[in-house]
Amino acid sequence: MGQEESHSEEIDLAQIQELCIIFMKECPSGALHLHEFKRIFGVPSTSAEESLFIETIFHSFDTNKDNALDFMEYVAALHLILRGNLEDRLKWSFKMYDKDGNGKLDRQEVKRIIRILYKIKLQTADVDLTPSEICDRIFELVDQNNDGQISLSEFMAGAQKDEWVMNLFKLDVNASSWVIQNCGKLP
Repeated sequence: MGQEESHSEEIDLAQIQELCIIFMKECPSGALHLHEFKRIFGVPSTSAEESLFIETIFHSFDTNKDNALDFMEYVAALHLILRGNLEDRLKWSFKMYDKDGNGKLDRQEVKRIIRILYKIKLQTADVDLTPSEICDRIFELVDQNNDGQISLSEFMAGAQKDEWVMNLFKLDVNASSWVIQNCGKLP
């Protein structure tokens, strides 16, 4: 589906050089730190929920766990956010939500992310469900073997078959305007 589209437009050398120039301008130290990452995504310092969500995203891209994104981590993050195919974005979302790293989402992990998303975007949406009710609905729709945990395969299948679950679970960050403003085009 979107996979062919994503892979047919590979980033060329000129785009990488342009990204490198922008990265070095924004991050002269050669590393993108959390406060800069929050600025890119327009997270106000007064929003604890948005801050926590962006911190979770930041740490998921910090693959070497040095509390900074180097250029390669930065390019990988931009590529996933702006061009990643649905499958890659869902796998990344699952990994980000799986706080204990055991390969399964339990109710506590799902409720944690729902509470954050609820305060960021669901409270303004036309949703009549509480975070606990949303969690229950997700488990009804996605936990196929009813073991109280959601595996990656259940997550992928559930998100792809139910638009409501898909919209809730897929990566939803807004860096496009920053990239367009700084790059003139999407990388």
